[in-house]
Amino acid sequence: MTRTLVGWHVELEFMAEGDRTKAAAMVRLSDGTEVRAHGYSTRHSGDRPQLRVGEEVAGARALNDLAMQLLTKAHEELRDAGRPTRYSLG
Repeated sequence: MTRTLVGWHVELEFMAEGDRTKAAAMVRLSDGTEVRAHGYSTRHSGDRPQLRVGEEVAGARALNDLAMQLLTKAHEELRDAGRPTRYSLG
């Protein structure tokens, strides 16, 4: 039987200024910890403006940063508990 233990909601916000788009990501874990990350994209001056593409790139980079922080957090928690770490961070 499969059951959901916990659900996470990731929040993403975007800000665009000129050719640069910034994404801010945040997830609140079940222990109350908040993990925050950022990602950026810059449009090449020769490309036509496509805000959605800038959001996708910046959002993907923010989510990638968030994922790496979560992997690092899990690794540190296992290490601090004295358990051998079998998970790869890469």
